[in-house]
Amino acid sequence: MARYAKDHKQATRQRIIEAAGRRFKKDGIDGSGVSTLMSDAGLTNGAFYAHFASKEDLVANAVADQLGAQNASLEALAPGRAGLEQFVRAYLSAEHRDAPENGCPTAALLDEIGRCTDATKQAFTDGLLTVIDDIAARLAPDNPPSARAQALGVFAMMVGTLQLARALADPKLADDVLDQGVHNALALLDAGPVRQRRVRRPA
Repeated sequence: MARYAKDHKQATRQRIIEAAGRRFKKDGIDGSGVSTLMSDAGLTNGAFYAHFASKEDLVANAVADQLGAQNASLEALAPGRAGLEQFVRAYLSAEHRDAPENGCPTAALLDEIGRCTDATKQAFTDGLLTVIDDIAARLAPDNPPSARAQALGVFAMMVGTLQLARALADPKLADDVLDQGVHNALALLDAGPVRQRRVRRPA
């Protein structure tokens, strides 16, 4: 009986985290109250503090969970460069643009995460680097760390492109931005890592 209770509580906690992740991406962190988050999970407000110390605690867990799910999706794609192209085209698609609640937590929440607690920022940093390291490993299988900066640059460009496309009132212009973003991202992936230039010290 005790085992069932423990498993049940963990499953309930995970249901809240997943529902919160979707709601945050749709309405924003500040725009999502505890009552709405618990309603999405099919629970009452009173159950919230049995699982989380605060809303920020839930935010940090939801961000980590969302990035974990994103990395799992990336890992499930074709190996190597082919999988990266799949990732780029799906990321910079009209479907992703129009359904933020089902997509990337970085593009949906970046500005708000920047104003969150250190715990949420750390959860975001750890989760994002897992995604970035998967991209880097596909770019440079023999030396993934050498491609980390390149992977970060490409991903940052993709995030900004998606955010811009979502903000535009003109659907045709938004489509054009996404198409150009795909072209730019694939070109950056094929360009290879940027060599660090040595800075000469003044004599």
